[in-house]
Amino acid sequence: MTTAESPRPLLVVEDLWVSYDRINAVRGVSLQVAEGEIVTLIGANGAGKSTILSAISGLLPVSRGLISLAGEDLLPLPAHRRTQMGVAHVPEGRMIFGTLTVEENLRLAAYARRDQEVGQDLEAVFSLFPRLKERRRQWGSTLSGGEQQMLAVGRALMSRARLLLLDEPSMGLAPLLVREIFRVIQGLRRQKVTILLVEQNARLALEVAHRGYILETGRVVLEGTAATLRDHPMVKSAYLGGG
Repeated sequence: MTTAESPRPLLVVEDLWVSYDRINAVRGVSLQVAEGEIVTLIGANGAGKSTILSAISGLLPVSRGLISLAGEDLLPLPAHRRTQMGVAHVPEGRMIFGTLTVEENLRLAAYARRDQEVGQDLEAVFSLFPRLKERRRQWGSTLSGGEQQMLAVGRALMSRARLLLLDEPSMGLAPLLVREIFRVIQGLRRQKVTILLVEQNARLALEVAHRGYILETGRVVLEGTAATLRDHPMVKSAYLGGG
């Protein structure tokens, strides 16, 4: 029975296997993300975290397993159909359009929407990221790395995604900008935006997440609430710099 303490899952991944050539990069991973929940995937480079996000968004083929969104099977659907269903992937490396302005990048993400609130959502993104408002007429290619990350997140929000896949949002950013990005993620948590987060900075990830999964060599080796994982000796030793 679904209760306030256990909201219904929006995303369900069961026994997921993903291979590159003949190497199993993801091996039997199962996880869930409830509506309004932030769940983080933590692990070393090569653990399979980004591969899982790409499999969910349809950028990588799946060897076997199940991926469903709100009870609908995603596996038969190409990437663009998953986007239309509400999956927004902010990949490592940002992937913004450098020859479009900031505002054009944002509006492009809402191209499939038929509602009358695109302008309202644009102002909401500018409220989250005042720097983007200041630079709304600038080409994407002229932005700093931190500003491009803000734009990538803002673009995903413009699609009104049901599920936001965030891949390494702090990568390559100065500490001040990392804090700013995580301030925004904390704000999205208060707005009950559903997020599956991959992040090398385990400490920050566990500050904003409700729950997490620890991956090693393509498998889930530990899962629990963020508080439980922060206190776990293995997590402290391997990812939080403590004993």
